[in-house]
Amino acid sequence: MGRDARLDALHSRHSELEVLLESETARPMPDSSLIATLKRQKLAIKDEMSRMSRPA
Repeated sequence: MGRDARLDALHSRHSELEVLLESETARPMPDSSLIATLKRQKLAIKDEMSRMSRPA
């Protein structure tokens, strides 16, 4: 997978996680452990995108 394709895939997954996070937090009784997991996954993806965007 090329660098641009990987960045696109990461961006898509980051967006998907954002939708899931918004959906979970909108529930009357959100699952705090799921929210924490989704936030950790989003942060890991954001960190990877940041690393990939830096000049080599």
